[in-house]
Amino acid sequence: MQPISAPEKPHQIPIDQLIQALNVDPKTGLTADEAKRRYEESGPNALQEAKRESAFTILLRQFTGVIVYILAAAAGISFFLGETVEGFAIIAVLLINAITGFILEWNARQSMDALRKMDTTPARVLRDGRIREISSEEVTIGDILVVEAGDLVAADANLFEVSQLQADESALTGESLPVDKNTELPPDESPLGDQHNRLFKGTPVTAGTGRAVVTGIGQQTELGKIATMVEEAKRSATPLEAKLDSLAKVLIWVTVGLAALFLVVGLLRNEEPLRLIETALALAIAAIPEGMSVVATIALAYGMLRLAEKKVIVKRLSAVETLGGTNVIFTDKTGTLTQNRIEVNTLQLPEQQAEVRADAEAQKLEVVHGDQAITESETYQQLIRVGVLCNNADYDIVDGKPKEVGDPVEVSLLKFAIAAGQNPDQIHREFPRKAEKAFSSDTRIMGTLNEHNNGFLVAVKGAAEEVLDRCQSLDEKDRKAYYDLSEKMATDGLRTLAFAYRQTDTRPGDDFADKDLTYVGLIGFLDPPRTEVTPALQACREAGIKVIMVTGDHPATALTIASKVRLIEPGEEMVLTGKDLKPLNELQADDRKKLLECRVFARVSPAQKLDMIELYQQDGDIVGMTGDGVNDAPALKKSDIGIAMGLRGTQVAAETADMVLKDDSFTSIVTAIAQGRVIFENIRKFVLFLLSCNLSEIFVVTFAGFLNVGNPLLPLQILFINIVTDVFPALALGVGRENSSLMHQPPRDPKTPIMDNRDWRMLVFYALAITASVLGAYWFGTQKLGLTQQEGNNLTFYALSFAQLMHVFNLRSGRSFFVNEITRNRYIWYALLLCVFILLLTYYVPFLAQILSIKTIPSTELWMIAVAGIAPVILIQLVKGVMRLGK
Repeated sequence: MQPISAPEKPHQIPIDQLIQALNVDPKTGLTADEAKRRYEESGPNALQEAKRESAFTILLRQFTGVIVYILAAAAGISFFLGETVEGFAIIAVLLINAITGFILEWNARQSMDALRKMDTTPARVLRDGRIREISSEEVTIGDILVVEAGDLVAADANLFEVSQLQADESALTGESLPVDKNTELPPDESPLGDQHNRLFKGTPVTAGTGRAVVTGIGQQTELGKIATMVEEAKRSATPLEAKLDSLAKVLIWVTVGLAALFLVVGLLRNEEPLRLIETALALAIAAIPEGMSVVATIALAYGMLRLAEKKVIVKRLSAVETLGGTNVIFTDKTGTLTQNRIEVNTLQLPEQQAEVRADAEAQKLEVVHGDQAITESETYQQLIRVGVLCNNADYDIVDGKPKEVGDPVEVSLLKFAIAAGQNPDQIHREFPRKAEKAFSSDTRIMGTLNEHNNGFLVAVKGAAEEVLDRCQSLDEKDRKAYYDLSEKMATDGLRTLAFAYRQTDTRPGDDFADKDLTYVGLIGFLDPPRTEVTPALQACREAGIKVIMVTGDHPATALTIASKVRLIEPGEEMVLTGKDLKPLNELQADDRKKLLECRVFARVSPAQKLDMIELYQQDGDIVGMTGDGVNDAPALKKSDIGIAMGLRGTQVAAETADMVLKDDSFTSIVTAIAQGRVIFENIRKFVLFLLSCNLSEIFVVTFAGFLNVGNPLLPLQILFINIVTDVFPALALGVGRENSSLMHQPPRDPKTPIMDNRDWRMLVFYALAITASVLGAYWFGTQKLGLTQQEGNNLTFYALSFAQLMHVFNLRSGRSFFVNEITRNRYIWYALLLCVFILLLTYYVPFLAQILSIKTIPSTELWMIAVAGIAPVILIQLVKGVMRLGK
């Protein structure tokens, strides 16, 4: 027997041909034996398990990076030369950095586990002519699925029998409203949101019943395809990681160059080779900022904890800084820019029109635009009455929380009535229902027959064309005018329903909803925008960040929401759909330009979202992606920074993203961006601080060697300075909180390194100022005061340490030397006190003094240490003052 395979593009195949191709009887389903054979052939209806990242892998990742490799090499050289203390000290630095990173990154992001949780529900299938409930994993190609309201669809399937069937596909397509299902073939190449003849695995059935033949299981389903994209989407190194590695490569060449030059000069002078090698090692240790990885990790971790206090959960350390550098944000519409619920938005009565905002909990209805007197008309009251009577939903406040049951559109009508001051229960008591004509895809209307006093009231709602055709009192001109209004509302992105009624003294027949109706009006429904989004988008504009909507929803709806939240300005009304998007490798220059200019994309598939992100990444942008649905998961992973919504979002999105917003607020994204920018500025400052300190150590050793005035610093002393007196002030710089001006500046160029040309010039200037002061003290002490070589060495050690501690005050941004973000940072003062205390320990604790070769310092050296430490600060501030005056 030939194996049964899932057809390609099943939505385009007529159902009778599809059933024949799958060799199944729709009345009896598969036989048990045939189902077993197909199961063994095709495998279980389950998503493939992603490879789980082990704890060892996460730990191993902490030991990658150029700086780590340099430190490891330095440790090896130290052991080779017998300097075991130095070797173990460097290894300790590596372990501290690795353990810190491991602890903070130990959270498994198991996207596939989250997807698999959607597979655990039972399924009802037709087997051997009887409906049987089986595990969803046992569903196979050709099975006849039997679904009803409340079911979770077990596999992709084509419908052949429906009765008022609706499914919520928002997590898969971004469509806010439940989708009406039918058996009609959609146009060729229709996106998922328009394939109404299909059911999709993992989507809940919200209303009605249906039967469908299974066409896809496991990885063959649309959900499975997304799961595959999540697994295959690759993360590149984050901008910060790349820039730190690039900086480290520069340091390698600086180290190699200086060490080689030093060795050549020393050999030409016939100096002892062993001493030259030891000094070259000292140069290598001086050039490597051992504390940079540790400080970067802790600075990011501190920002991570600070954001957690503001309901932003960061799952990946480098994501904090990456968001700060983001200059493009792709955002979904449903649940991100909107509230992911349906509300009455527009009222269109025969003579009046208004846009309203209904708050059922506060029992308040506000006319935000249009005819303010609309709520005073009798037609308005009749519209509310019909909306309540022609309704099968329920809405109530239980224990202070709203409880909604039923179709979201019908729930919104009840909330509208309550906001308008009406009591739906009271209306139902006054107009008890006697009969109902249920909605069907054929008639596209719903009607109820309600008794009132000695007569009857017929309430009808439905598609505008169908309701207007049943209003015989309207002439053709009015009927066309009202229909055109409904079409315009739909073009504006609203879902519309028309309402009508009839009063009669005698009970009508079964066709009570089909004739002699009186037209009441139209209601436009909309998933309302979040009120806090508009100022957040304005903040993004001020910060130079481009926000782009990418949704699977209808183009008109997407454009309407984009206008309401001010994502686009008047005149920026271009919207592109998935049909307009060519594959990335087929784009011409004009196509790329058009895509890069557009701000609203609708009916976009998950694969096309990936292409859009890659397009911007190819253009050199750092791309952030927000989302909450299963359909967003691949793009969340592909982007430089994935941001999931924690309240309304699916677990799949939350597990895949780098960050999760616990309050689902777009404003929190702006907060995170601001924090990311502060962190990057802090990182820039402490890198500038560390490198200028390290360069001063290189200059001190190198210039002393060239001048042949002795060896002012020992390798272990340099290492001590690097991991103690450098690191703690640098760490204090890394956890600074201030710099509100950063959000009024454009985002930095993603291609710009951590250190630009101006920073390098300042770095060399800082290092030369410190070197001149420290070497001056060393020369004066040894040449003029008669200090021994070891006393001079101790003088240099403490003078350089003190000068580097004072150097932290040169990193201020403000004009005032005494009042700025450095002096207001309490951690700076804590760091300085701690370092001074540690330096005192090196002098007074014999064990430490012995390791660092510290001897008793004459009192005459103390004032020299103080002068050598303060002089660079005075010199640097004088030069900066002159430079400011020159501007």
